[in-house]
Amino acid sequence: MLKHLRSLSGHQNPIYALTNSSKAGIFFTGGNDKGVVEWSLEKMSFLKVLMPVKTSVYSLHQYNDLLFVGQRSGEVSIFDLSKQIVKTTFQAHEKPVFDLVTIPEKQEFLTASEDGTVGVWSLTDLSLLYRIRVSADTVRAIAVSADGLQVAFGCKDGVTRIYELHDYSLLHILKQHTLPVTSVQYSPDGKYLISGGRDAQLNFWSLPDYQLQHSIPAHLFSVYGIAFHPSLPYFATVSQDKSIKLWGSDDLKLYKILSIEKNTHGHTHSINKLIWSLDGKYLLTTGDDKLVMVWEWDL
Repeated sequence: MLKHLRSLSGHQNPIYALTNSSKAGIFFTGGNDKGVVEWSLEKMSFLKVLMPVKTSVYSLHQYNDLLFVGQRSGEVSIFDLSKQIVKTTFQAHEKPVFDLVTIPEKQEFLTASEDGTVGVWSLTDLSLLYRIRVSADTVRAIAVSADGLQVAFGCKDGVTRIYELHDYSLLHILKQHTLPVTSVQYSPDGKYLISGGRDAQLNFWSLPDYQLQHSIPAHLFSVYGIAFHPSLPYFATVSQDKSIKLWGSDDLKLYKILSIEKNTHGHTHSINKLIWSLDGKYLLTTGDDKLVMVWEWDL
């Protein structure tokens, strides 16, 4: 179902952030190197260092012609891809920015930080609209529901908090993980939310009531990423345990494990991020071994 196609090198240090471009076949990475890198799936190669950064990149998010870059310093840089310039850099938080998402319907974007707050910013003038105290500790991950009405925040205190997007009121507090929540993702069909944690569990919460339906011991260590295939009924997870797992999104069955320990190609260190290419042909994974691995969907 998934087979190793290529391992791409170019980074000199661990990679923490990964996102698609809206331009087919282009993606971006960032990490402990002092720059954000642009890659081509067509050429299967590093294209260029897009922009320099002062500190490690922990999060990347692309919207229209803008690439949002969240850094360990708490700064957010916005790179204009059409003009190929850094549009602005500002101090979004006092501590690292772990995740970023845009809310196009509201012309807003959100930043999640180690300081326990979420910043709500205007996409039009980049002003700070609100700062929400979500947790006493790190807010690690953000996911927006398929209908665009709610947002989930995965937090270091082991709790996933659900907010209404129209007024940012707290809706649900989901307690099941015994250790920090490290990833959250809504299913595209709007049926459930998945939370993954440092306890290696995947928890499945039904929608719209957010009742716990299933809990799966999915990995050996932290679940650092969850990504649904753009068109087929599967999702993939990656972990600190160096494995990639492919699951059925309808039946929640485990279909494939990609790991050196299972005698396949695989990463030698923690896997920190994953994305599917926009056309669903490839799964991209990256982590502490400084590599981007390209996996081909083999029907």
